[in-house]
Formats: sequence, structure tokens, C-alpha cells
Amino acid sequence: MNPEFSEAEIAAGRTLFLGPVTFVTSVAALNTLPAGDRPEIALAGRSNVGKSSLVNALTRRNTLAKTSNTPGRTQMLNYFDMGGRAHLVDMPGYGYAEAPKTKVAAWNKLVLDYLKGRPNLVRVLVLIDARHGPKPPDREIMAILDKAAVSYQLILTKMDKPSAKEASENVAATIAEARKHPAAHPDVIATSAVKDEGIDELRAALAGLPGIAPK
Repeated sequence: MNPEFSEAEIAAGRTLFLGPVTFVTSVAALNTLPAGDRPEIALAGRSNVGKSSLVNALTRRNTLAKTSNTPGRTQMLNYFDMGGRAHLVDMPGYGYAEAPKTKVAAWNKLVLDYLKGRPNLVRVLVLIDARHGPKPPDREIMAILDKAAVSYQLILTKMDKPSAKEASENVAATIAEARKHPAAHPDVIATSAVKDEGIDELRAALAGLPGIAPK
């Protein structure tokens, strides 16, 4: 189901993500965001969907982004510099109800304000757990992105976890969901950080975004 890319596109993706990648900063308030002088790609998703694991898989660095089995570990916007060509932004997970309500509200406000107000944000990756498919919190984020006219793409994570039947059903449900939303990219990419599935395709897709390709 993943889109096909040429060898040159795959190579361009590897050049971007396997080149110099460094942690820049963690942002707790929008007034401390880095200068918007380059394209940004943000990862959004429900808590514990695998955002940090996907960052590590894309960059082939095991500890670049801190991973945890505890939902809510990422509490700020974590910025990574992609060799000066782009910023990759790992965002706090949404839909986590077990943290203190004031903290959840602060996380959600930070995420939503960022998504609606960052002009150099060229793509949001909305991560969907392949074991569950799209859930109401995912649809809420998609509706916000539709309204703000922010381009986003649905990315299935943890494809190594569900049974073949569950995976097939949830892939189909995710593709159907993408087609309902005007700002959603039509191609859904299925990934597994554990098995390296779909990682080359996702790298290639992101390397071809506006402003990221080498001039």
C-alpha cells in the first residue's frame, strides 16, 4: 500500500535523514520557538503512538529522541536540525487523560497553537497506531488542520504489532479517513520502527517537500 519512489528519491531521503542531525531545543512556549528560517516537519499523534521511535528510525539513531512506554513522556516541542535544511519537530502526544488536567491542557494548547500559527510548517505527520486505526482525538486534530489549511499526512505506526487481519482492517480505515479530509495527503504510509518497514518511503516523501530539496 505504500507509495513507490525512485532510487533517486530514496537516496535523497537517506541523504536528508542519515546526514547530520542534532537536537536543537525543547520549547514549552511559542514565544521561545526557533527562528522560522527553514521548513518544519512536525510529528503529531496520540500519546504512546510511537513518535519518538519513528524519529529514531528515520535518523537511524537509537537515542536521538527519548522513548518511553509511559504515555505523556514528551511534554514540549522537541526540535531537531536536519543538516541546516529543515527542522523535525517531535510534539507532545494528545489524548492522554491520566496526567494532571492542568498539564494536559497546557500541552494541548501548545500543540494546537503551534499547528495553527507556524507559517513555515510544510507538513504534519499525524501518526496512527496500526493496532487501533483512527480514533476521535485523531479526527479532532485532522479537523483543526483542515480548518487551518495545514498540509498533513497520515502515518501508520507499529505495523509489526497487530495481526494480519487487524492490520488490513486498520489500514483500510486509515485510507478511508484520509479521503474525508481536504488537507490530508492522499497517500498513507505504513511503518514499523522495529522492522524498518516504510521508513525509506517516508524519508523520500519528506525529502521532496517544498524548500527541503537541495537547490
